[in-house]
Amino acid sequence: MAGPAAAAFVVGPAPEIRGEAAGEGPAIVLCHGITATRRYVVHGSRSLERAGHTVVSYDARGHGESDPAPTAEGYGYPQLIVDLERVVAAEVGEGRFVLAGHSMGAHTAVGYALAHPDRLAGLVVIGPTYLGEIRPSSLEYWDGLATALESGGIEAFVEYIGDKQGIDATWRDSVLRFSRERMLLHRRPEELVRALHEVPGSRPFGSLEELRGLELPALIVASRDEADPGHPHAAARAYAEALPQARLISEAEGESPLAWQGGKLSREIAAFCAEPAVVAASQSSL
Repeated sequence: MAGPAAAAFVVGPAPEIRGEAAGEGPAIVLCHGITATRRYVVHGSRSLERAGHTVVSYDARGHGESDPAPTAEGYGYPQLIVDLERVVAAEVGEGRFVLAGHSMGAHTAVGYALAHPDRLAGLVVIGPTYLGEIRPSSLEYWDGLATALESGGIEAFVEYIGDKQGIDATWRDSVLRFSRERMLLHRRPEELVRALHEVPGSRPFGSLEELRGLELPALIVASRDEADPGHPHAAARAYAEALPQARLISEAEGESPLAWQGGKLSREIAAFCAEPAVVAASQSSL
């Protein structure tokens, strides 16, 4: 059973972070990627609730329904991690939980895990890209995407992705379609220009060497590069090699990325949460 219907929440003070909690049972907190919203971690799937979990998802600052960042704060990872801490305090409370994030949300989740390893029963890292350094070519891409959005709106944003990402023709139409669809869900799309300029230049943590001290169960979700070159398979593999208790999974060859398949991804996360090590950690006291 999925349990009670999703209940909306607002976490203040400013910036107010808006999200929803659904289901009953051990908590799973979901963190989405840049220019996405809370829907785009498990893509609307309710499999985790049906598996007996409380699922807490929220829109990052400046995304979806959440407030923009105050001028004095911005969109760096330190601020994103503080927002996650606020959501956990308000919606999870005491006890260990599983934390899952995609891309920007994956980096936010790892940064939180490094700061609060005792709070987590497990960590799910989906499509990470940060490898300990910030490359000028990456900043150039994100600044260009921000400029396209600012000068030409959503259509220019989507066109820039199509021109610059090097997506295989098999997947190009799908990528451009959901890139356009998710942009329509933002209450203040102009705030994404700031986020696109600031997030990629921020460090969620120092180096991958720091992950070697994280002794907690971890599931790393990789995508094959043909469909999703923006989230390199090699980066996910590097996280799996750095985290001592990590397991790496991906879609089968020729399939759409596992990160795009909400139902299947949810079932993989539910299976991870049912592993003895995760269950034991969730039941242990802080």
